[in-house]
Amino acid sequence: MKIPLFKIYNNIKDTEAVDEIIKSGMGWAIGSKVEEFETALAKYISVKYALVFNSGTSALHALMLSYGFGCGDEVIVPSFSFVATANAPVFVGAKPVFAEIEDKTLGIDPDDLERRITQKTKAIIVVHYGGLPCRIEEIKKIAKKHNLVLIEDTAEAMGAEANGKKAGSFGDASALSFCQNKIITTGEGGAALTNSKEIYEKLKLIRSHGRLEGQDYFSSSLCADYVALGYNFRMSNILAGLGISQLEKIKKIIAKRRTNAEYLNKKLVELKNITTPRVAENVFIVYQLYTIKVNAGREIRDALKKYLNSKGIMAKVYFDPIHLTDFYKRAYGFKKGDLPITERLSEQVLTLPMYPDLTKQEMDYIAKNIKYFFK
Repeated sequence: MKIPLFKIYNNIKDTEAVDEIIKSGMGWAIGSKVEEFETALAKYISVKYALVFNSGTSALHALMLSYGFGCGDEVIVPSFSFVATANAPVFVGAKPVFAEIEDKTLGIDPDDLERRITQKTKAIIVVHYGGLPCRIEEIKKIAKKHNLVLIEDTAEAMGAEANGKKAGSFGDASALSFCQNKIITTGEGGAALTNSKEIYEKLKLIRSHGRLEGQDYFSSSLCADYVALGYNFRMSNILAGLGISQLEKIKKIIAKRRTNAEYLNKKLVELKNITTPRVAENVFIVYQLYTIKVNAGREIRDALKKYLNSKGIMAKVYFDPIHLTDFYKRAYGFKKGDLPITERLSEQVLTLPMYPDLTKQEMDYIAKNIKYFFK
């Protein structure tokens, strides 16, 4: 593709951060950079505790385990997300219950959410789609009213805000992703955040084989004790060093994304065939994805995607509904028509290239081809 969907923003400091750890000849797996990265993340999101993981999916899985969800429990999630959001409850034997989304934020619709709460409901996982916060404050009130755990899947929205408060700081816990297409990246990686010391301590055990982390396992001669069942969900010290370097640039990265999105919005807003990303009051959007809606639906949306791809412009659908994937249809009997609003919106969305170093010339080329297609 002449213009890919994303490019990773990096500089020499990223290279130096990794190089320093590699040349040390020690501490590639466990080291001081992990704790340093966690401290910086907690400060940035304004929560008490942060633990880094080898992926955002592992962070969600660990959160399910730390809250003790299991067979017979229900967790309400959106079907409009990456599959890991729904998989996380399944990992621990709980049942994902899909709620409809609404068209302004493409996040869970609070009204539909409340209708799906039963005596079996234990938690709600919300998604801040593409860098735009969902109606999180309304959903938080519902969670509190029904005494439910509220978890934010903030994989796509690191740095986003609602009423001046960071996404990821509203719920009982949240998860971040540092996969390569996210706001900041370590290639693969993630984090779990919480204000609960109890959950924080459980997460530490789950992340590292249930082992008490009183010392560096690889440099201590002491025998380690294993007090719970755990996994190897750790992030390496090398990637944590890279994460620190990336986090230092986050304000610049987000500012560039927002400038580019504003430019592309102005280029496309005149087109009546599409709806550009919503710009809302009291919301700070970080545009991890730049997603338009093709108002006519799937047939025209797919034709536009094919046309843009033929012109060297990467365009992709984020997301097809999870409940219509083969696994969820087979495992739970979901079918088309179960979530009509989610299904309609998912047939309209099309994600266009968006990254910090996207040039005006490239954005002009994208806009020109979209306009030509509809003419």
